[in-house]
Amino acid sequence: MPIYTPPLRDMRFVMHELLKVVDDFKQIPQHADMDVDTINAVLEEGGKFAAEVTFPLNISGDTEGCKLDQVTHEVTTPAGFKAAYAKFIEGGWAALACDPAFGGQGLPLVVNQMFYEMLNSANQAWTMYPGLTHGAYAALHTHGTEEQKQTYLHKMTSGEWTGSMCLTEPHCGTDLGLMRTKAEPQADGTYKITGNKIFISAGEHDMTDNIIHLVLARLPDAPVGIKGVSLFIVPKFLVNKDGSLGARNGVYCGGLEHKMGIHGNATAQIVLDGAVGTMVGQPNKGMNGMFVMMNAARLGVGNQSLGLTEVAYQNALAYAKDRIQMRSLSGVKAKDQPADPIIVHPDVRKMLLTAKAYAEGGRALSTYCSMLLEKEHNHPDEKVRKDSGEMLAMLTPIVKAFITDNGWTATSACQQVFGGHGYIKEWGMEQFVRDARINMIYEGTNTIQSLDLLGRKILGNNGATLRKFGKLVGKLVEEEGVNEKMAEFITPIAILGDQMTKFTTEIGFKGFQNPDEVGAAAVDYLRVAGHLVFGYFWARMAQVALREIAAGNTDTFYLAKLQTARFYFAKLFPETTMLMRTARAGTKVLMDTDAALG
Repeated sequence: MPIYTPPLRDMRFVMHELLKVVDDFKQIPQHADMDVDTINAVLEEGGKFAAEVTFPLNISGDTEGCKLDQVTHEVTTPAGFKAAYAKFIEGGWAALACDPAFGGQGLPLVVNQMFYEMLNSANQAWTMYPGLTHGAYAALHTHGTEEQKQTYLHKMTSGEWTGSMCLTEPHCGTDLGLMRTKAEPQADGTYKITGNKIFISAGEHDMTDNIIHLVLARLPDAPVGIKGVSLFIVPKFLVNKDGSLGARNGVYCGGLEHKMGIHGNATAQIVLDGAVGTMVGQPNKGMNGMFVMMNAARLGVGNQSLGLTEVAYQNALAYAKDRIQMRSLSGVKAKDQPADPIIVHPDVRKMLLTAKAYAEGGRALSTYCSMLLEKEHNHPDEKVRKDSGEMLAMLTPIVKAFITDNGWTATSACQQVFGGHGYIKEWGMEQFVRDARINMIYEGTNTIQSLDLLGRKILGNNGATLRKFGKLVGKLVEEEGVNEKMAEFITPIAILGDQMTKFTTEIGFKGFQNPDEVGAAAVDYLRVAGHLVFGYFWARMAQVALREIAAGNTDTFYLAKLQTARFYFAKLFPETTMLMRTARAGTKVLMDTDAALG
């Protein structure tokens, strides 16, 4: 059976030593009184919930899966899921970072982020039920009318009702402009929604009394394409004026997808048969509200792979210390054993350190982005809000794509550490790999994220935001450029930072002449940018560790951080050289291939 221990020590390091989040909170009125002890206490309890309540259900939930009653269209979740969710609500976890005006606890987003990382490590499939609700909550909180907020947000905040986002249709995924679902206006101001949606995570289940679907659909006179899409609230059960549940709405589950992973989450085929809906926002402006959900979901998906990377690493490390096979190439290490533990072998250590470096780098980036989101929404200074939002927009596709790509690499490496046992279900490793694979696909494939980063977020403003991030790198280089102990961390990011300007300009110029050049380079470009961002945070983490060691701190945590930073820069960061070369290879070797692909 797999194990899981919440990584509270590293979380505290990232929040309080690396990013000093409490200092930022002092500038945000609603969090000005937030202190280190409160944050730590909440996360300690959250870790207990993840490890003790949801983690034990991970393998059993994967084995059992969800079941659909074809007659009633009701879905039953795996044994224990509903009871765990009841404890989740009872503990107030659903309301952690929600608006107190709707019954929320109003804690900082970073606390919620780290709590959800632990939930994702423990049981990604279960976590998706409450996780999807956050995006729906955010969309309604931002774009809903006061009546809509009062009707839905109190119950969504408490967790009594969950939410879903209904975008994809059988014939269209990312290209939502091809959508066919129709919305017919009614005399009472509502709409009759008719159509079919697929791949709807947590689209139907038995864990709550109501599910609030946010659905994209077209009005009869809507313009063609993405500019003709509107957003609607379509509850499973209609809600009466007094807040009680009314009639069953015309929205139901027509089937469940048979999937590679996340079996414990109901990935539903949703049928809308004249379902009653109310519009969110303005006609034909539905993507405004949906992007609130999608951006929240993209950060959340990165967090899913972060969680899986952490739990896979913990299990692989424990196994590598215990499993004995052969002798060390440099001589016997375990003289009292017939063979040495496999952790003595260099390549096993490489696999373990890859997962560790990607987990801890991802945690630093995700936490930083949570703080940017907090500042964008709540900082009193308009310029800080604007700058934070701009930086977050650039980093969001990196969080989604780079962390999930790394999660696939890391979980696969950790499975490899187990050898043949990694392929066997009872050890849990093959489930982590299967679950991690979806994260590279949904909420916009990683290719879509790469196109978004290069085409819109960087070339779209002539690299202005990238230059702002470059200034952060430059500031660190200036601080530590003469520190010999930091040279192995500073020199690589200084060189890459300089190279990025020329690299970006070159790709942009070629893309201006032939847009396919952007498509050919985008995936490689995102990984280069991802390493620049990870490199920056790893250099900062090494900086903190070196200062603590120099001050006489004997906690081995700092030595471990330093060693992991050295591994990252020596073994993972150099991938950027290859990626820049392949990105520059251009379109000809891809597009002039009709014979090869004929």
